Amino acid sequence: MGNNLLGHLTAWDYAIVAAYVVILVVIGFRASASQRDKPDESIFLAIKSLGWASIGFNMWGTNVGPSMLLAFASIGYSTGIVAVNFEWYAFVFLFLLAVVFAPRYLAASVSTMPGFMGRQYGDSTQNILAWYALIKILISWLSLGLFAGGFLVRQILGIPMWQSVIVLVLFAGFFAFAGGLKAIAKVNVFQMILLIAVSLTLTLLGVAKVGGLGKVFHGVPGHYWNLLHPASDPKYPWYAILLGYPVSAVAFFCTDQAMVQSVLGAKNLEQGQLGVNFIGWLKILSLPLFIGTGILCYELYPGLKDPSEAYMTMVTSLFPAGMKGLVIVVLIAVLVGTISSSLNSLSTVFTMDVYARNINPDASQSQLRAVGRTTILVGCGFAILMALAIDSVKGLNLFDVFQAVLGFIAPPLAVVFLLTVFWRRTTQQAVNAILSIGSAFSLGVGVVYLWVLPSAKYSFWPHYLILSFLIFAVLFVAAVLLSLADSAGQARRQAVDYGVLARPTRRVQVLWAALALVMIGLYVVFNGH
Repeated sequence: MGNNLLGHLTAWDYAIVAAYVVILVVIGFRASASQRDKPDESIFLAIKSLGWASIGFNMWGTNVGPSMLLAFASIGYSTGIVAVNFEWYAFVFLFLLAVVFAPRYLAASVSTMPGFMGRQYGDSTQNILAWYALIKILISWLSLGLFAGGFLVRQILGIPMWQSVIVLVLFAGFFAFAGGLKAIAKVNVFQMILLIAVSLTLTLLGVAKVGGLGKVFHGVPGHYWNLLHPASDPKYPWYAILLGYPVSAVAFFCTDQAMVQSVLGAKNLEQGQLGVNFIGWLKILSLPLFIGTGILCYELYPGLKDPSEAYMTMVTSLFPAGMKGLVIVVLIAVLVGTISSSLNSLSTVFTMDVYARNINPDASQSQLRAVGRTTILVGCGFAILMALAIDSVKGLNLFDVFQAVLGFIAPPLAVVFLLTVFWRRTTQQAVNAILSIGSAFSLGVGVVYLWVLPSAKYSFWPHYLILSFLIFAVLFVAAVLLSLADSAGQARRQAVDYGVLARPTRRVQVLWAALALVMIGLYVVFNGH
């Protein structure tokens, strides 16, 4: 059956897409107009105005890319719920962000992650990390996100890749350009509620068609419902997820500008901590919303040639007229959310950490805003070229590409941020060495693994998650030894005075305890088969 959605669309569908675009532009325009009245305020951190719901939806919106919709349905189709680990296990690291990292970031009152490290170790560290962060945002967020989006739009509309990525970039760039983080956060709340509604409808229609939850449960092999797979499983052995995932998770949730930015824009620490807790609850939905779609597709349409078509197959088969337009809307929504958040972080890091510190220290707010906007335009151009380059690499499963790329970018960041927060004796020399030489080593291994001696052909490679863990372990030991050897550097580290770090409020403690209990319960329930 054709997965090109265009052939299935009616006038209703087109009307819905048009109405949605109008609503989005109005929301974005109103948020940016409220900023034009106050020209001195920064577009980067939403003027510290975000409450917990905005923070949670915005972080989730940044995190849930279209790649996730397609990839999770694809993995659900072929292996069951194992990929939910990448969502549920995250609550441990979200807790780390809320309770350990966020209080320090807010107390140091910084607007970027390189700024936070600069306060501890001085200018050289801040500069290295700023460039590292820029490369990371450009590659892992913008280019991969855009590629996944282009892939999707191409699947829906049947237009060539270069046209679909250009349309997407123009649309996402508009929000980042016009309104900054506040406009993006407002638009993201609207989009995520829409995403939940449409995906849930798809799941419910699927369950009804299979004939109820009992039939859904017994209609697939038993191991489909197991979160932990045996050590002998080649794709997702339990030990690889247990050891390898934390490396990416610390780098992603606790140190990544695009993720942490929403927390830095919080009204106060409590709202930030509640917002991070909220994304933990939202992540539980990944099973019914994303992975479940793939499992249902396996029961309704076994024998698909390509599992990555599972999501679109469900949409074209089950949704009535009018609803298909909504799906296009949601997929574009998810994309715009990810791309505009990444464009905003790109312009924040470049403007605050490179331009305002090294090029023009006396820049006015309006100059900073102009540079931020120029950065967005350059970022758009670069992302388009990179997405077209990634498109030329053949035969890779989307989800694994994302996880693997993150797995090679993450180890140096995870090492330096964990040591900075937990070990007072970490020195500037150690941090700079890990960020420069360590990153070159980590990314070098990644290039060899993905392109030079690809793991598909050469069987000596460990699982990519274990490889990520081993790189992390090597860099961690190296950082500790370098710090211990540099006694002068220990004395030089600038002790940042955080004041007395606020303890989490009662409400924060109760909600995190509840989330932990629910998560442990889910792991117990989904391993008894």
